Amino acid sequence: MRNLEDYIESVANPRAKEWAKLLERKYRERTGKFLLEGVHLVKEALDAKWPLEAIAFDEGSGVLVQFEEYLGEMDGTSGPAWIPVSPEIIAKCSETETPQPIFAVARKRPPSAETLFAAERGLVAVLDGVQDPGNVGTIVRSAAASGATAVVLGKGTADLYNPKTIRSTMGALFHVPVLEADLRELLPEAAERGIAIVGTSLQSARSCYEYDFASRSVWLVLGNEGSGMSPQVSALAETNVIIPMSGRAESLNVAMAATVLLFEAQRQRIF
Repeated sequence: MRNLEDYIESVANPRAKEWAKLLERKYRERTGKFLLEGVHLVKEALDAKWPLEAIAFDEGSGVLVQFEEYLGEMDGTSGPAWIPVSPEIIAKCSETETPQPIFAVARKRPPSAETLFAAERGLVAVLDGVQDPGNVGTIVRSAAASGATAVVLGKGTADLYNPKTIRSTMGALFHVPVLEADLRELLPEAAERGIAIVGTSLQSARSCYEYDFASRSVWLVLGNEGSGMSPQVSALAETNVIIPMSGRAESLNVAMAATVLLFEAQRQRIF
């Protein structure tokens, strides 16, 4: 295993300090890198051939047993560096109370805006100020599971590369393009290309089950948890839909609503 590097013990090590800084958004934006914590996410990234700079692991944990198939593929000329580190470094580079004994340093790989327009009948989830990282991660996961073309994160939306967002995606960010954009510029361009901009509103009278998600490209706009879509974005929607509720509940969590709508679009398009 020629990619194996020397053991790092101290949290004061320059490399370890740089990794820990990636828990802060400004350093992620400055370096174009982010952290992936835990066995599942690291495996998902390796399977997806995502660009990884390094994989740090607790040498005494035995975690490498779960990565034997990946280690056997290493030829020393490509792939991430595998670096044994102390449990203290693992804890320093994690926000979880009981961190898993492995994490990876990944490079950002943002898609181009043209990715959004490439599909003949695209289905894109557009997030307008969704602030909770768990909600953003869950919507990315639902988008990937329902076969959506992409996810767009508008201004005011939680950072995709926040560790909590990353954990909530459960690796789905490796399987669906996620793009950050100014919705006030992007949505008019989409409308000019004949794409339906569909908002979500509790005031809408139009049921999502009556709307035709199948015949053309649809961008589904999901608003802030408390206030919904911003007035500027709402004005750009061609129509709004609502999820009918026969039981007693004021509304659905935005991630739950997104899941219902994305899978309704999938049902119409496939089944």
